[in-house]
Amino acid sequence: MSTPQLLQPLTLRGVTLPNRLAVAPMCQYCVSDGVVGDYHLVHLGRFALGGFGLVMVEATGVTADGRISPGDVGLWNDEQVPGLARVAAFLREHGSVAAIQLAHAGGKGSTLRPWDGDGPVTAENARPGDVPWTPVSPSGVPMGEGWPAPRALTTEELPGVRDAFVAAARRALTAGFQVAEVHTAHGYLLNEFLSPLTNTRTDAYGGSLENRMRFPLEVVEAVRAVWPADLPLMVRVSAVDATREGTTLADTIAFCRELKALGVDAIDVSGGGIGTGWEHPIGYGYQVPFAAAIKEQVGIPTMAVGLVVDPQQADAVVATGQADLVAVAREAQDDANFALHAARALTSSYDAYPVQAGPRLASRDRLLGRLGPWTGPDPVRVHEPASTPRG
Repeated sequence: MSTPQLLQPLTLRGVTLPNRLAVAPMCQYCVSDGVVGDYHLVHLGRFALGGFGLVMVEATGVTADGRISPGDVGLWNDEQVPGLARVAAFLREHGSVAAIQLAHAGGKGSTLRPWDGDGPVTAENARPGDVPWTPVSPSGVPMGEGWPAPRALTTEELPGVRDAFVAAARRALTAGFQVAEVHTAHGYLLNEFLSPLTNTRTDAYGGSLENRMRFPLEVVEAVRAVWPADLPLMVRVSAVDATREGTTLADTIAFCRELKALGVDAIDVSGGGIGTGWEHPIGYGYQVPFAAAIKEQVGIPTMAVGLVVDPQQADAVVATGQADLVAVAREAQDDANFALHAARALTSSYDAYPVQAGPRLASRDRLLGRLGPWTGPDPVRVHEPASTPRG
């Protein structure tokens, strides 16, 4: 039996992923001063034990005011490196490629943790120790009704933001990450530059699509320059804004062509983040067509996301050439062993499982096959051992 496409390795530059399943960045909002501890080691480490080829750390602030919330992970100082190095080492040791997403929240910064409510952090609602800050954005456009206007970045400030991404990339390398991803999606700073809904600048960084792409491309180019030539660089994009009046797929394809020219190795294709609601088709695999279009028209590997919930579904995405990688987030939170379960479903084998578990599970599976399914209601149902004739 040939190996299913989903389970085949993928090489990007000098890094080979053992399979095509990835864990997408998932903000946890549970650290102080950007420093990760035991929670993230366990939260992310379980995905390596669960068989994923690529595990990506959540949106990691390149500056303190580039965080989404006061609970975000950060890489704006050297004190934040050791905790992330511990995570990266565990991921590598247990067979996953360690990746990190570098991000700046822009106008979506200084917001409450999701379970604390919706909206900005204020002096009245801040947790003890949390200090609100004034977010920045391309044009000072509020991110929603009732939200305060962020401060518009001046042209003179942009090199400082770019250099913060570069410094964070250097720290990510020191921490041992093998893949870096620049976050240009979901309504955060670099996405705000790209979208006509949030970028109303009249200088060289606003107006035409070429101008709106300028700053994100400057950031990516600078990060690629310091990220080693043998390590892959990815970029996450919102293929379309949530509302149809914003960024279009054609805009994003043009952006991705420029990214490819700068040496980006793969595009992580998501959507939305700017505009209210979701004015596009939705359902299982609903963002996969975006990844397929970018792969076909740009000629670059893509990673697909969007309600991928089944191993056969994920395998079909890769086998039909719509994307080179499939990333899951909420599905991984619900089932940290999703990748192992996919391998089991697609190959009828426990070979992909860690040695501590695979043989035992295979043995149990053989026993269950003899017993048949438990149907209840009695919790105990045993078979008498076969009698052995006495000599």
